[in-house]
Amino acid sequence: MIFPPDLLVRAEKLLESSRAQGLRIATAESCTGGLIAALLTEIPGSSDVFGRGFVTYSNQAKQDMLGVPAASLRQHGAVSEAVARLMAEGAVRNSTAQISVAVTGIAGPGGGTDEKPVGLVHIAVARAGEPTMHRECRFGDMGRGEIRLKSVETALEMLQTLL
Repeated sequence: MIFPPDLLVRAEKLLESSRAQGLRIATAESCTGGLIAALLTEIPGSSDVFGRGFVTYSNQAKQDMLGVPAASLRQHGAVSEAVARLMAEGAVRNSTAQISVAVTGIAGPGGGTDEKPVGLVHIAVARAGEPTMHRECRFGDMGRGEIRLKSVETALEMLQTLL
């Protein structure tokens, strides 16, 4: 088991809530590299709720798989509110899911700048027919693994708000 027990319990509750409402979930992940999808699929029977995860680590993947416009990536950068929102919306549009979560950030140890430091993560959740929600997280330079895990935790919390 690669996830803490409390996180598995939260994931199971999210899947149960989604199942009860007949909703399917998709993920669009950059800095988390598929960890949210891995967490959800750690739960037996998740396939009736979780259908698809997009790992879009590169800008090209964000464009090809999620339909994020190149102009948005140039204007805002991959680590931005605008791109997180577009990723979440693209995950719904390019899947059979009604809800999605997207994560893009700088997990470090390098890659940070004064404007976009290590630990900056943008998370967005989308639900078909509703406004996309966004949260900017500044976790600080707590280490790559911790930043990624905190991103997964926050993503689950945000998904739960859609239910």
